[in-house]
Amino acid sequence: MTQSSPQQNDTLNLRPATPADVPQILAFIRDLAEYEREPDAVHATEADLLRDGFGSTRRFDCLVAELNQSGATLAVGFALYFHNYSTWRGHAGIHIEDLYVRPEHRGKGIGKALLTRVAAIAVAEGCTRLQWDVLEWNTSAIGFYEQMGAQMLTEWRTMRVTGPQLDALPKS
Repeated sequence: MTQSSPQQNDTLNLRPATPADVPQILAFIRDLAEYEREPDAVHATEADLLRDGFGSTRRFDCLVAELNQSGATLAVGFALYFHNYSTWRGHAGIHIEDLYVRPEHRGKGIGKALLTRVAAIAVAEGCTRLQWDVLEWNTSAIGFYEQMGAQMLTEWRTMRVTGPQLDALPKS
């Protein structure tokens, strides 16, 4: 679906990602990790993204934001999300794992367009919850999300087990 962009003569197109987008998606993931001060944290490969986003058992969905400027199309952002389930609500929800817009294209409404598109997907699918994580220091993102109607959950803390600790946990 094509949307008009706040910039004159620019057209914003949000579309489902295809396998051909995997190199760009991985580049966005690496850019986001750099922005989030974890440049060495990305271990995902193109093969991982192909398997989990486009294989027989899909683990995530992804939207790509393209900006058409003077006849040239440029991928400028993405939203990668997956479904979860709320036992309290008795319905599925959507968790946005990554929402990213290249720095030089921020402030043009692209992040808002991606977020509202994922919200529209959630509503259309009968999901009762849309959620994502944000780093405490990312005050500009927090302000943006609050303007969009999001509420910061302060009582909940994310717990995570990875690497050798995850391998050891079933044996404990």
